[in-house]
Amino acid sequence: MKNLGVNLLSIMLVLMLVFSCKEQVANTSEEVATTEAESGHPSLVLTKKGVKDIRANLGNIPIFDKSLAETKAEVDAEIEIGILVPVPKDFSGGYTHQRHKQNFYMMQKAGVLYQILDNEKYATYVKDMLMAYAKLYPTLPVHPQTRSYARGKLFWQCLNDANWLVYSAQAYDCVYDWLSQEDRNVLENDLFIPFAKFISEGNPQFFNRVHNHSTWGNVAVGMIALAMDNDALLEDALNGLKTDNLKVGMKDNDGGFIKVEGQKLGFYGNLDEPFSPDGYYTEGPYYQRYAMYPFLIFAEALQNVKPELNIFEYKDDVLVKAVDALINLSDADGDFFPLNDGQKGMSYYTSAVVTAVDIAYHFGGKNPELLSIAEKQDRVVLDDTGLSIALGIKEGLGKPFDKKSIELSDGQNGDEGAVGILRSEDLELVFKYAAQGLSHGHYDKLSYSLYEDGDEVLQDYGLARYVNIEQKGGGNYLKENKTWAKQSIAHNTLVQNETSHFMGKYEIGSIHHSNKYVFDVSNKNLQVASAKESNAYPGTEMQRTVVFINDESYAKPYLLDFMKVVSNTSNKYDFPFYYLGQLMQTNFEYNKLNTPTVFGKDNGYQHLYKEAEGVSVGDNAKLTWLSNGKFYSITSATAKGDKMILAKIGANDPDYNLRNEPAFILRKTNTKNTVFASVVESHGTYTARSEFAENAYSHVKHVEVVYDVAEYTAVKVETDNNKTKLFVISNLDNKAGSEHKVTIGGEVVSWTGAFTLKELN
Repeated sequence: MKNLGVNLLSIMLVLMLVFSCKEQVANTSEEVATTEAESGHPSLVLTKKGVKDIRANLGNIPIFDKSLAETKAEVDAEIEIGILVPVPKDFSGGYTHQRHKQNFYMMQKAGVLYQILDNEKYATYVKDMLMAYAKLYPTLPVHPQTRSYARGKLFWQCLNDANWLVYSAQAYDCVYDWLSQEDRNVLENDLFIPFAKFISEGNPQFFNRVHNHSTWGNVAVGMIALAMDNDALLEDALNGLKTDNLKVGMKDNDGGFIKVEGQKLGFYGNLDEPFSPDGYYTEGPYYQRYAMYPFLIFAEALQNVKPELNIFEYKDDVLVKAVDALINLSDADGDFFPLNDGQKGMSYYTSAVVTAVDIAYHFGGKNPELLSIAEKQDRVVLDDTGLSIALGIKEGLGKPFDKKSIELSDGQNGDEGAVGILRSEDLELVFKYAAQGLSHGHYDKLSYSLYEDGDEVLQDYGLARYVNIEQKGGGNYLKENKTWAKQSIAHNTLVQNETSHFMGKYEIGSIHHSNKYVFDVSNKNLQVASAKESNAYPGTEMQRTVVFINDESYAKPYLLDFMKVVSNTSNKYDFPFYYLGQLMQTNFEYNKLNTPTVFGKDNGYQHLYKEAEGVSVGDNAKLTWLSNGKFYSITSATAKGDKMILAKIGANDPDYNLRNEPAFILRKTNTKNTVFASVVESHGTYTARSEFAENAYSHVKHVEVVYDVAEYTAVKVETDNNKTKLFVISNLDNKAGSEHKVTIGGEVVSWTGAFTLKELN
C-alpha cells in the first residue's frame, strides 16, 4: 500500500507537470498568435492593433465617427463613377491633373475604409485602380508639358508624381494581405518599383537635394519601400542617392540651387538643414504646411515599422516642435502668415495640418493644447493617431492653444536670424529677419506685416499665383511672382535706389541672413523686437525696431516702428506701407494725377502706379484709412522735402494677374544716414448698420526722432491724452545687464538693459 501511495503521488505530480506545460504552451501560442496578428500589414499609418482598437470604439467617438462617415460617403461616390485613369496631358487644374490627384486621395481613403469596415468593395476599388495604373504606367513617356525642371509622368512635375506614390503606398499597405502574391508581383514590378526608380534615379535633380520637392520624393520612395520591405529603396529615401552626376550650381525653375557641395541628402538631410531647433521651416509657413504631411506621415510609418530609428527624437524632437511652430505662425483665424511664397487663406484647417496635429499629439507626448486645434478642425485622420485625438477630446482633456508672442529662430543651428511675432490684445505683428528661405524666399529683410483679429492691416503681398486654377498660367507660378511679389518694393521695408535687397539675386541672398538684436516680451505692456541687416545693400546697415506700447488711456496698444539707416553714400530711400482698405484722410496736401504714371522701370517698380504725391514741410505725415469696420492711422516723422506718395499695385499687368491694392510710400532723396520713424494705431470703429463712427481720428499728436547717434536712437511720441513717451534703444550693446546713460534734450536718461521707455510728463 505504501508503494501504491508513492506511485499515485508520482502520477499526480507528472499529470500536474503535463498540464502546467500544456498551459504554458497554450499561453505562449496565444502570445505568438497575438504578435502575428499585430504585425505585418497594415503597418505604415494604420496598424493591426490600431484597426482593432478603432473597431472597438466605433459609435462612441463622435469626431472619429463623423470623419469616418464623411470619408465613406466621399469614397462611395467615387466608386460609383468607376475607374478613370486618363493619359496625362494637363497642367495643374486641368482635367487629367485633377483626375489623377483625386485618384490617389480616393485610393488611400478606400484602403483605410477596407481595414476599418472590413468591406471588400473598398479593397476591390484599390486593386482595380492600382492595376489600371500598372497597365498604363509602363506605356507613359515623360509628361508632355515641359515647364518643370523635373517632369513627371502622371503629372507635369515629379513633385506631383511623388504625391501620388505617398498616398498610393498607404493604399497598397492596407490591401497588401488581401491581394494575391501574383497581384503583388504585378503591382511591384510593373508599377511601384519603376515609379520609385523614375522619381529617384531617373530624376536626381528632384530627388537629391534639400527642398520641399525632394522631401516629397524621399518620402514617396520611403513609403513604398516600407510597404514592400525593400531595404535598398529605403536607404535611398533616408540618405539620398550615392551617385547623382549633378553639377554644383544647377538651378530649378525658381532660381534655387539643386546641388550644394557637401550637403546632406535624403530624408535626414531634409530634416537637418531646413528646420531650425525651434521647428521653423526656412521656406516659410506656407511651404512648411505643405512639407509637414510627408515629414510626419513617413515619421509615423518609420516609428511603426522601424521603431529602433527613434525618428521622433531626431534633432531634439524637431518634428513635434515644428507642429507647434506652424500653429504659432497663424493668425487669429488660423490662416498662415504669407511669408515668402505663400498663398493667403491657407490655414491649419487644411488636411495636411489635420494629419500633422494628430500625429504630433499621438507621438509627441499628447499635448492637450493640440486637442483644442483638432476640435476646431472638426475632423481626424482615420488611423491610430486620429483615434488618440478622438479619445482625448471625448475625455475632455483639451486645453486652449495659447498663442503668445514668440521668436522662432531660422537656420539649421538656429543662428540665421528669426521670425518674431508680437501679440498684444487682438493685434499681431510678424517681423521677418530670417534667412533667404531657399528658392521660395523673397527679398524683404526687416519687413513686417500687421494683423488685427485675423484681418490684415499692413499686408505682405504673398505669392503671385492662383494655385490649381488652370486659367491663370496653368495654376502655376506667374511671371509676376518674380517681377513683383519677390521684389523688395512689394514689402513693408526699406528699398535703396529702387533696387531690391541683394540685387534680387538668389546667389547673393542665399548666403546672407539678418541678425537678431533684441526680442523681449517679458512685459506685456512693452514688447520689443529689433534686428539688423548689413548685406542687403553693401555699405549700408539697417536696424529696425518695432515696439508694442500699451497705454491704459486707449483701448488698443499702438505700434512704434523705426528703421535706422547708416550708409557710406548718399542714396534714394523708399519706405512703403501696404495698407488695406479705404483712405479716409491725410494731414498733408497732395497732387492727385489725372492719369496715374508708372512708378519705375524694374525691380517691381514697373508694377506700381503713382496716383498722387505730396511734399513734406518738415512735419509729421499722417494717413488714416478704414478697413473691416476699423479705423487705422500711420503717423510718420518726415524731413522737409521728403515725398509722400500714394500708389497702387497693377501697372504693366496686361493679364490682370496682380491685385490692385494701395500703398503709402515715404521717399527720401540724396540722404546718407536717417531714421524712418512711425506710429501705427488702431483707434476706432464704424458700424454700417448704425452708421456710427467712434474714435475715427488718430490719438497720436506728434512723432519725432529726438536723438540719433551710432550708440543710441531715441523716438518721442506725443498722444492726445497729454502724455509724452520717450523710447530709447542702445544700438551697439544689447546685453540685458548693461547700464546706459545719455543726455537727451537736456534731460539725463539712464537705464539697465538694451532699451527703455520713459514717460516725460
